[in-house]
Amino acid sequence: MIKPTEPTEPTEPTEPTEPTEPTEPTEPTEPTEPTEPTEPTEPTEPTEPTEPTEPIKLVIFDCDGVLVDSERIAARLQVALGAELGWPLSEDEVVGRFIGRSHAAIREQVADRLGAETAAIWAERFEELHREAVDAELAPVEGLVEALDAITLPTCVASSGSHDKMRHTLGRTGLYDRFAGRIYSATEVARGKPAPDLFLHAARSMGVEPAACVVVEDSGPGVRAARAAGMRAFGYAGGLTPAERLAGPDTVVFHDMRKLPALITEQ
Repeated sequence: MIKPTEPTEPTEPTEPTEPTEPTEPTEPTEPTEPTEPTEPTEPTEPTEPTEPTEPIKLVIFDCDGVLVDSERIAARLQVALGAELGWPLSEDEVVGRFIGRSHAAIREQVADRLGAETAAIWAERFEELHREAVDAELAPVEGLVEALDAITLPTCVASSGSHDKMRHTLGRTGLYDRFAGRIYSATEVARGKPAPDLFLHAARSMGVEPAACVVVEDSGPGVRAARAAGMRAFGYAGGLTPAERLAGPDTVVFHDMRKLPALITEQ
């Protein structure tokens, strides 16, 4: 009976337990690194756009170069006055230095360059020549009237110009009554564009939060003021200011005023 005990030798097959080495493949647990794909949670960043997706409740228009085609007149006169009074300027330099800024800011630049007395003469001559040119040739920006007719949202005007100037330019072009009672001037705030003061003042006066406002501008200082105010901007590049000077965050650059209503509804 002892012989049957010999089969106990097959216990050697226990060596196959070595295959337990395949447990080494547990190293593939390293693939747990793919848990890094949790990084895709970064797409939660798109939640940021939810801020600007607040429905638009107010459209704020600049005046010169957006409602009335006056910037070409102004630039031409500034170039002529510079040549006459001792500060030669090209049209491009005038656009970069003066367009979109208040009369006070322009006068300060001229005073720094030519002195206070010459700056006073410059300002007086500009006002006189500008009034004459407006009476003779000013018109609404091309496509503007059609755009206004198609926009159903509340609107207002916020301009670096004075109320007297806007009464003249908007009145001359038949636009004043469209905005009467909703016209705001940089003369009402401490700082003009590119500071946000004017646009914030307009929004506050209209009872609308900045995030629910869009600003239609044609100048670099203007679009920067809109961004600083926390508002979306439409940069109109159909005038004198090149598109690249208008481009930037939260800004849509466009060239045809007739397309503005559709652009607003897309926001």
